Amino acid sequence: MTPGTVSIKEVAARAGVSPGTVSNVLNRPHKVAEGTRSRVEQVIRDLGFVRHGSASTLRAGHSRTVGLSVIDIGNPFFTDVAAGVEDYASDAGYAVILGNSSGDRVKEERNLRVFAEQRVRGLLITPFDDDPARLDVLRDRGIGVVLVDHPAHRPDQCSVAVNDITGGRMAAAHLVERGATDLVYVTGPLSIRQCIERRVGAEQALTAAGLDPAAHLRVVEMPAMNARAGQWAAELLLPEGVPDAVFCANDLLALGMLRGLMHAGVRVPEDVTLIGYDDIDFAAASTVSLSSIRQPTYKLGRIATELLLDECENPESHAHQQIMFQPELVVRESTRR
Repeated sequence: MTPGTVSIKEVAARAGVSPGTVSNVLNRPHKVAEGTRSRVEQVIRDLGFVRHGSASTLRAGHSRTVGLSVIDIGNPFFTDVAAGVEDYASDAGYAVILGNSSGDRVKEERNLRVFAEQRVRGLLITPFDDDPARLDVLRDRGIGVVLVDHPAHRPDQCSVAVNDITGGRMAAAHLVERGATDLVYVTGPLSIRQCIERRVGAEQALTAAGLDPAAHLRVVEMPAMNARAGQWAAELLLPEGVPDAVFCANDLLALGMLRGLMHAGVRVPEDVTLIGYDDIDFAAASTVSLSSIRQPTYKLGRIATELLLDECENPESHAHQQIMFQPELVVRESTRR
């Protein structure tokens, strides 16, 4: 069956529901019982159903739009990436449709289905995980896909990322150079690739300094990567004693950690040194300016869009690239003793 030719009636028949129920799943999912909705969504995936967009888009086979799917648009890191995407796409005559997965695989899959329905020319995505199957479905429909802030593990896939192992190593090495031997790594869910790799880098730095990570690095895993989670991490950490240094997996966690430490009367950097990751604008403007690992966020978005549009518009000559940028250490007051 050719993708895009499946009808709502065929989906309804396969799922054992009415066409109206399928329409509700697509347009008003909150009105459909969870079990029924899950069954219909599975049939939609199995049959490769995509509802039709405008007639002009159908004639062309695609629109002058690109999709951008990110994990957390509330994080200024992704806001800066999106700015790079939008600037390049606009200059090339494309509009950008944004999808925020909120770190939820189900929501990400729904966003991808919307992108397909809108016949986007291509997709830029920071994926929830490494499973390529749902992205391959889009590529089979002629939608170009480029990974953003996530390395590709195959030669036929473009990606733009930053070396997170190097970044984690730079952060921990900097803290050790400031005399720290009791380090804490505050991270989001360790199911997230970036969180894992930044931890690996930190462990490498300690090993290189002759310190056993098992004895000198404590890991505090939080369910989110925002300032509230960072402050909560400080409240969890301090009853066990004040460490020499704290490395946070992003700046939002670090800013929350800074607030939690200050509320507890712990001085930064006199009592504990603190470093974040991403170097968002707020890092330099905080009460104690925050040392951080800088990523070229705007450049990530812009170059990823350049690769995507080249793949879409020049499929015969396009060469897939896996671009890996190197991070940069930015030292400010939070680690200056």
